[in-house]
Amino acid sequence: MTDDKDVLRDVWSGRIPTCFTLYQDELTEREAEPYYLLLPRVSYLTLVTDKVKKHFQKVMRTEDISEIWFEFEDIPLKWHYPIGLLFDLHASNTSLPWSITVHFKNFPSKDLLHCQSKDVIEAHFMSSVKEADTLKHKSQVINEMQKKDHKQLWMGLQNDKFDQFWAINRKLMEYSPEEGGFRYIPFRIYQAISERPFVQKLFRPVANDGKPHTLGDLIKEVCPAAVTPEDGEKKYQVMIHGIEPLLETPLQWLSEHFSYPDNFLHIAVIPQPTD
Repeated sequence: MTDDKDVLRDVWSGRIPTCFTLYQDELTEREAEPYYLLLPRVSYLTLVTDKVKKHFQKVMRTEDISEIWFEFEDIPLKWHYPIGLLFDLHASNTSLPWSITVHFKNFPSKDLLHCQSKDVIEAHFMSSVKEADTLKHKSQVINEMQKKDHKQLWMGLQNDKFDQFWAINRKLMEYSPEEGGFRYIPFRIYQAISERPFVQKLFRPVANDGKPHTLGDLIKEVCPAAVTPEDGEKKYQVMIHGIEPLLETPLQWLSEHFSYPDNFLHIAVIPQPTD
């Protein structure tokens, strides 16, 4: 891969200032103070909120505590989506800190997957990494790794260790010069207004004529409504990691540098703010 290490580090270091408050109908022994946290964009809510859970459990009776879940403006937040994606999709045009409500009862099973332990998060994460490598290298790279390499990827993410994670992850980002890129780009496009959770299809980084595909090419193919017509008004933002990359950006470069730790480009297409 082209080594823009500063870009990789900047993406990894992205944080969202967040204020957690307990849902008003939760029973407490005394008033629950809000809890403030800088959430890592590349991680998962259930992986980084142990302190939030302990903070609120201190003011609750044990019998009133069941599985924790989070909500923003009446939307249950899917823990298996990376935090940065959740923010871009649901909250990118709100003021900071991001205001998240914490619940300990009435788990919305129709909207959320249960997450009883960190093993569930690890299994989901590794499943995504394997799926991405199937698209990129026919699974050859991930299958050649040892179990300890898989563990190092996971521990690097869990413990927020950039160098530990990238020592292994860089192997997943390599390709031979004659290939000119990955077989297919692992991506998912999400729309807050869509009934479908996300759109995913096979898309090569290089066109048949050898020209590199860009982010704009992908959006035109998969989500044409998000493309601004030449003489028209911009109606949508295409967000990755809280920014709008230029649509001329080569998709291969984005895949190498802007993918989340699960090796997918998670792209949010959201309405352009009107103010």
